[in-house]
Amino acid sequence: MDAEVVIIGAGPAGIQAAIHSARKKVATVMVGKPRNSAMHGTEIENYFGFQGVQSGSGMLDNGIEQARSSGCQFIDSNVLSLSKSEKGFSVRIENGTEICARSLVLATGMTRVKLGVPGETQFGFGKGVSYCATCDCNFYKQKVVALVGGQSEAAVDAEFMTRYASKVYWIAPAFDADPALVEVADRSGVIRITASVTEILGDSKVNSVKLSNGETVELDGVFIELGGKSSVDLAMEIDLMPEMDDTLKIDRNCATAVPGVFACGDVTGKPWQVAKAVGEGAVAGLAAADYAKKAVQ
Repeated sequence: MDAEVVIIGAGPAGIQAAIHSARKKVATVMVGKPRNSAMHGTEIENYFGFQGVQSGSGMLDNGIEQARSSGCQFIDSNVLSLSKSEKGFSVRIENGTEICARSLVLATGMTRVKLGVPGETQFGFGKGVSYCATCDCNFYKQKVVALVGGQSEAAVDAEFMTRYASKVYWIAPAFDADPALVEVADRSGVIRITASVTEILGDSKVNSVKLSNGETVELDGVFIELGGKSSVDLAMEIDLMPEMDDTLKIDRNCATAVPGVFACGDVTGKPWQVAKAVGEGAVAGLAAADYAKKAVQ
């Protein structure tokens, strides 16, 4: 199967890249599973042009239809491997199909590091477990929350959540964050608990966590801040090496160090926001289309 641009990932960054690439009148294929997007099953309330809370899943569905109407072919599948080819790149998907392309857009997102305890999966998708404090802070105004994780990112977000929540716990078996950040969190009123979370409890939503010291803490939300590991294994197959934090480095045109390969969205780093993902997606889609056109001139 031949294409000019292949976009890997069907989240907000990938979808926007697909829309812009297809509108450039180049043969564009987007491969991915929208249900794997961090946006799927969530509620969005801080995106330009939309008043109130929006369905993340609904926005993804609408975006895919926009991409299709612009001329993009969408394949609901995972990508198994990438390789360089005479034409440019070869993309192999789950059913064994190989797609040849002149340029690629990597919009694979981030896979959040999970806590791995009972209740974590059950209470995801808007039911009280989150992996992004800046994304979901408004849902916890005057509520009780916990930040789980002992690194600096957890320290920063614990202090940040004191501006929204009525009470903030910071729970970790050890607090290995920068001492200055720990001090800031302490001064802001964060309550530190030295323990591990062993279970997340609730009914329809989270209402408490069970700790390794035997204590149960009542709360409304749990923010898991254990860092994130990006889906960059595919990038390494085409000699594109990630940064130390597993993100992909890009320039102003969302181009990576490998000619013809562009990246956008969460995989390029923070902030993990829909607005940032969509903006980069637009740039990457246009740049990939322009690259593909030049490749045949």
